[in-house]
Amino acid sequence: FFFYLLIYYSNQNQIIITGKAKIIDGDTIHIGKNKIRIHGIDAPELNQTCNFQGKEWNCGKKSKEFLLNLINSNSVNCKVTDIDKYKRYIGICFVDKLNLNKIIVINGWAIAYRYYSKDYIDEEFIAKRKKLGIWKGNFEEPYYFRKNNK
Repeated sequence: FFFYLLIYYSNQNQIIITGKAKIIDGDTIHIGKNKIRIHGIDAPELNQTCNFQGKEWNCGKKSKEFLLNLINSNSVNCKVTDIDKYKRYIGICFVDKLNLNKIIVINGWAIAYRYYSKDYIDEEFIAKRKKLGIWKGNFEEPYYFRKNNK
């Protein structure tokens, strides 16, 4: 088993973190010792449930599983856009040319995190219209879930 991690600066002095990712939840990964919060999206928390046809289901775990299957042990490249108050990198992440941020939202496993970014509102609209992922039923926005369950 070969583990690699690469951090380098592109021409624009942008930090790129590359390597095998450990999936923490639907919007957080670790590459080596680097904690990366996926930019512009907010996924349900691991212990968060959603409601579909009167039944509770663990949408937080499903969101994590979606990201796990999406990455599928491929190498991930994250372009760092910022560092948050928890000292995590904020990144736009890719597997090959697939933008993970967009794919997670367009499949309904996270919402566009409008408080920080307007980047994935179109993808959210599509997921909502098609009733994909968490949009198939009712859910509390992850931000409010975190706030109400401290």
